[in-house]
Formats: sequence, C-alpha cells, structure tokens
Amino acid sequence: MWVYALLFLIIFVETGVVVMPFLPGDSLLFVVGAMCGVGLLNFPLVCAVLVVAAILGDQCNYTIGRYFGPKVFQWEQSRFFNKRAFNQAHAFYEQYGGFTIIAARFMPFLRTFAPFVAGVAEMSRTKFSAYNVVGALVWVLGICTAGFFLGSLPWVKVNLDKIIWAMILIPGLVIVFGAWRARHRA
Repeated sequence: MWVYALLFLIIFVETGVVVMPFLPGDSLLFVVGAMCGVGLLNFPLVCAVLVVAAILGDQCNYTIGRYFGPKVFQWEQSRFFNKRAFNQAHAFYEQYGGFTIIAARFMPFLRTFAPFVAGVAEMSRTKFSAYNVVGALVWVLGICTAGFFLGSLPWVKVNLDKIIWAMILIPGLVIVFGAWRARHRA
C-alpha cells in the first residue's frame, strides 16, 4: 500500500503544487504501467489511485491560483501581473481553456502551471473541473495502458531509458518551438 500512497503523492504534488513542475509525470506513468504489465502492481488499482491524484492535484492548483490571482493582479505597476495581463489570460482561457487543460497534461512544466493560471484567469470551476477530469483520465489511462502493453516488449525493455528521455524531451521541444514561434510572430 505504501507504493500506491507514494505514487499518489508524486502525481498529486506534481499537478497540485505550482512550484513542483520537475517531478516525473509521463515517464512515471509509463513505468508504472509496465510494472503492472509484468504483475508487480495491480493495474485497475494503480489507475484509480493516479486518476484521483491527478484530478485532486489540478483542483488544488486551480484553487491556489483562484485565491492568489486577484491579490497579485492588484499590483498595477507589475510587468507581468496587471489588469491587462489578467484580461488576456481570462480571454485565452475562455476560448482555449478546455483544450489547454487537457493538452497540458502531456507537457512537462505546463502540466503544473496550466491549472494555476486557469484559477488566476478565473476560468469557471465547473468548466475547469469537467476538462480536468477528462484530461486526467486520458493522461493517466493512456500512458499507463501504453506502459502496460508495451513495457513487456523486449525492445522497450532494452530502450526504456531512451523512451523515458524522449517522453521528457519531445514535449519540452514542442513547448520551446511554440514559444519561439509566438515570439517570432510578435
């Protein structure tokens, strides 16, 4: 039971505490799925525990953002936290918030910051919660299931370290490219 509690804690903290974006997410889920595939962990139990951790973590992070957002955006002279920045974030989350909450699950660092910013931008809790649940289900079940079925393949066993690095670097490169492209347009 301690293993399940530790896994819950890691996923909850990564998604629920805005200052902890460096914890393993995708790679942990894949490895846990692979461990289930070889019989070391109970697949339905681990999926249930991790889905709950992911949902509660994002809800916690959203709540933190919702609480601190209005206080921070009162600093009219701040470069990043001002009424104009709030209005832009709010408009973005009104239009793309659902997609952002779901897609951010698969991107290290964004996974931690997206729910916080959704709270700061005052995305409605009902809308956030719906996308949070969908995102958690797709993220946890998708990657754990991939690990479950692929983790026992000989090629995957031999190249697991490379797969984990790819799961970390590829989404990171997508984020860097997107930021570069957005800055280049501006």
